[in-house]
Amino acid sequence: MKIAIAQRLRSDKRTAITKAAVAAGAFIVSLSLTSHTARAESPYVMKITLPTLNDTVHQVAKNWAAAVQKDSGGRIKTEVYPASQLGSIPRQIEGVQFGAIQASLIPPEFFVGVDPRFEVMAAPGLVDSMDHGQRVAADPEVLKLMLGLGANKALHGVGLFMATPSAVISRTPIRHLDDFKGKKIRIFASQFQSVAFERLGVTPVAMTLGDVVPALQQGAIDGADAALNVYVPMHFVDAAKYVTETNQPAIFIIMEVNQKWYDSLPGDLQNIVSQDAAAESVKINPWGTEFREKMRKAWVDQGGELIQLPANEQSEMMNLLASVGEDVSKGNPALHQAYENVVDAAKRAQQPPSH
Repeated sequence: MKIAIAQRLRSDKRTAITKAAVAAGAFIVSLSLTSHTARAESPYVMKITLPTLNDTVHQVAKNWAAAVQKDSGGRIKTEVYPASQLGSIPRQIEGVQFGAIQASLIPPEFFVGVDPRFEVMAAPGLVDSMDHGQRVAADPEVLKLMLGLGANKALHGVGLFMATPSAVISRTPIRHLDDFKGKKIRIFASQFQSVAFERLGVTPVAMTLGDVVPALQQGAIDGADAALNVYVPMHFVDAAKYVTETNQPAIFIIMEVNQKWYDSLPGDLQNIVSQDAAAESVKINPWGTEFREKMRKAWVDQGGELIQLPANEQSEMMNLLASVGEDVSKGNPALHQAYENVVDAAKRAQQPPSH
């Protein structure tokens, strides 16, 4: 009898242990599934960086962010960081390449360290108006070229648009071509720009946007090349009040995403990121044209002065700069081919002559 009871107790204990093990196993599996589901439902974060604030570029970034978040049903959570909040332009580019930042909207010239061909859109004389530049940015051959650059350097291009023509801000007025001579002027990181300004007698100084106002205020530079779209919202009038509307070169913006992050997205989300970028690059055009005109008025309202070179001197300037693109690119076959491609596109995008 005692032996039978002991055997039954041992059997009951084994059954209890087995049930406990099964229950524990089920709990672990359940926990694992719950964790996996939670990970699957966590949104992809898309940080978007740009150097400017409250301008055409910022508007595109906000529009793109809203479209991606909406079209992805919240599976991509977008965050927009204007005014170089995530670092200077070089740091923003590095952040996108290394994946700390998922997307950027920056003038392509600043990517010359990645590939020299990025600067071809900065060739002086390439476009002669906002409308012309917008058509060039939408040209299929230009898009194929520009969005494909950097593919071997962790970058995936998704959009290109013209933001605005250039204008030079200065501490003292530049009313004539001769007024450029001897001045130190900030430029983008582009040989196309440095050679162009050297032909005007300028000492060009490559500088990221965030450093421009202090440099103007301290007298480290006499002026800067950027645009009213930047000078007005960022209140550059506190540092300098004169803006000469050279309108050259055009300022384009390229939209880049980190390739590894892009590849990590499911196919439908990849399409959303790319297609929304392409769509917003075109949708912004009428808004951008109107915004530039508003900035011209706003600059004067802030106490600044708008200056245009005399017509004959504007023509003389364009003649001086006409061969910059050819001269800079001819020593580099790949750069020269890219330059010829965008020049051909610019010719195709010219308005037909009126009758």
